[in-house]
Amino acid sequence: MDHHHFELPRLRDLARRAAPQVLEATLVPLALFYAALRFLGPTGAIVAALAWNYVALSRRLYRREKAPGLLILSSIALTARSLLALVSGASLFVYFLQPSLATALIGGAFLLSVPLGRPLAEKLAHDFVPLPASFVKRPRIRRLFVRISLLWALVSLANAAGTIALLVSTPIATYLAAKTGLSSTLTVCGVVVSFWWFRRGLRRHNAEAAREAAAAAA
Repeated sequence: MDHHHFELPRLRDLARRAAPQVLEATLVPLALFYAALRFLGPTGAIVAALAWNYVALSRRLYRREKAPGLLILSSIALTARSLLALVSGASLFVYFLQPSLATALIGGAFLLSVPLGRPLAEKLAHDFVPLPASFVKRPRIRRLFVRISLLWALVSLANAAGTIALLVSTPIATYLAAKTGLSSTLTVCGVVVSFWWFRRGLRRHNAEAAREAAAAAA
């Protein structure tokens, strides 16, 4: 049996690993959108940003590389937002509604990943932390990723429902301020709870690994 003691990498190392994925999945499409908006108009900007995501995914498939979870999620969200923008005539209401619908779609993806046996929390964790197979395969850790996936499904769906309720009941200026506060609060709470759960699960895993190693040595 593999008694694997696992420690989290330093925060600086995690940030260095995450930066290229954040750049590819979020910052580059945003930069392309604003550049294309100036020269091609709204439709061209929407298509340019969406095309980047699918080019990035296609490049991964062509090279037979694993697509990062962040890129997959951003592509799902951007696809929903782009389709709605193109068919709505870019009304102000629909423009602000789109991110909320994308958030709801991501929440649904987190929720659906659990009964499929492939929790998205595990997929995203692999993108940022090199998790050993012996660590991930433990039943306790599998249950942990299921709980974290369900947590982010709840966070995303609550965020979407709250922002939509604000959009239909408040002026745009009030909506923007209230949406920022609501989304930030829910996201911070989700991160804190996820980190606490993961650290607690990691401590228990390491304690079990140490006991198993001691028993094997005896």
